[in-house]
Amino acid sequence: MTTPAKTIIQFENVTKRFGKMIAVDDVRLSINEGEFFALLGPSGCGKTTLLRMLAGFETPSAGRILIDGEDISRIPPNRRPVNMVFQSYAVFPHMTVADNVAYGLTIEKVAAPERARRVEEALALVKLDGLGGRKPDQLSGGQRQRVALARALIKRPRVLLLDEPLSALDAKLREQMRSELAQLQDKVGITFLIVTHDQDEALAMASRCAVMNRGLLQQVATPGDLYEFPNSRFVADFIGSVNMFEGRLLVDEHDRAVIETSELPTKVYLDHGVTGAHASTVWVALRPEKIELHKRGQGTPPPDLEDAPANHNLAAGVIRQITYLGSESVYDVEVTGGRTLRALRSNLTRRDQEDFVCDEPVWLAWHACSPAVLLS
Repeated sequence: MTTPAKTIIQFENVTKRFGKMIAVDDVRLSINEGEFFALLGPSGCGKTTLLRMLAGFETPSAGRILIDGEDISRIPPNRRPVNMVFQSYAVFPHMTVADNVAYGLTIEKVAAPERARRVEEALALVKLDGLGGRKPDQLSGGQRQRVALARALIKRPRVLLLDEPLSALDAKLREQMRSELAQLQDKVGITFLIVTHDQDEALAMASRCAVMNRGLLQQVATPGDLYEFPNSRFVADFIGSVNMFEGRLLVDEHDRAVIETSELPTKVYLDHGVTGAHASTVWVALRPEKIELHKRGQGTPPPDLEDAPANHNLAAGVIRQITYLGSESVYDVEVTGGRTLRALRSNLTRRDQEDFVCDEPVWLAWHACSPAVLLS
C-alpha cells in the first residue's frame, strides 16, 4: 500500500490586496513534503506575491499560511523554516565563496569547525568543491547561482523557495541548471517551491505545477496533465504552443464526440465523450506536434485515419511558412477558409527538412485522441 503524501504547506483562502488591487485572490493550495512544486503564470499573475507571503516578506490580507500545520502568517521571516534563492543571486561580492555560503551560520554563531564542515558539504552538493577561496567575480553566472543555492541549503530549511532562479542565465546554461536543480532536489529530499513564467522550466523540473492568472489558481496538476488535459482555454494557451478554435458540439456519447467548427473545413471527431450540452459552444485545442503532414499531389488520396470516420480530422491546406529549428521544423499551413494551423515535425534525418516546401499543397490530419476539448 502506498503511503499518503504528507502535506507540508497549506494556503487557506489566502488573499493579498494592495489598495484596491487584488494580487492574490482566495487561493487554496496544498503542497506535499518532498515535492518539487512550481508556481507558473504570466507577469503580474500573483505567483511572486504568493511566494513572498510564504517567505514572510508580505502579510496576507486574509486567510492563513501553514507549514507543518503551524500558522506562520505573522511569524517574522527569520523565524520561518524556509530559505530563498533570488533571481539576482544576491551574493556578497567582497566575501569568498566559502564565507558567502557560511553567512547564515556565522550570524547564528555556529562554531567554526562545524561551520567549515557544513560549508564543505554544501559546496560538494552543488558541485563547487575546491572553489571556496574564490570571489564571486571569479565565477560564471551558473557558479554564482550555485553559491546562492549552497547558502540557502546549508541552513537545512524545511522548504527552499526559488524566485525565477534561472532567468539571468543564457539558454544553454538554463537547460543545464534545470537538470541540476531537479537532481539536487531529489538528492536532498526537501520541498522546493519555484516561481517561474517559463513553461519549459516548470514542466522539466516540477512534479506538480499550479497555473495562476490574475491572482486566481487556474489548475493544479502534474506537468503531463497540464499539457495534455488543460481545464481551460487560458491553461491550454499558456502551456506550450496550441491551435485553438471555437466549435459546436454535435454529438456527445460515451465513446465518441463530434464537433463542427466554422474555422476548419472538417468535423472534429473524438474517441471519447465531452460531457457538454448538445449544440453548446466548446473550444478545440490541438497541439502542433499532434498534427500529421502529408503530401497532397494530384490524384493522391488523403491518408487513412482508422480511428475517425471519413472526412473527419482531415483538412486540405497550403504551406505558407516553414521555420527550421534544428531538431524540428514548424509548418504554418493555410487551410480552406483562410485559417492557419501550425504543425510540427521532428527532423529525424538530416534531409527531413527538405521533404516539404513553401506553397506546397498538403493534407493535415490528426487522430481522434489528439485534441483536448474545453468548455470554458
